[in-house]
Amino acid sequence: MEELNWKKSSYSSANGGDCVEIATLPTDVVIRDSKAPSIGHLVVPAVEFGAFITALRGI
Repeated sequence: MEELNWKKSSYSSANGGDCVEIATLPTDVVIRDSKAPSIGHLVVPAVEFGAFITALRGI
């Protein structure tokens, strides 16, 4: 996989260790735990990730 540009929410804690990080690819979103980035990541289609975020905003 290509080098990814990981991003985290501006709501993350100051030390940055308790977050979910995401990186975007042309058709997918990659998700990982900032506390343990070496254990792997989850790749989901960007369309489905967008629907997930929209649903969260409705909570």
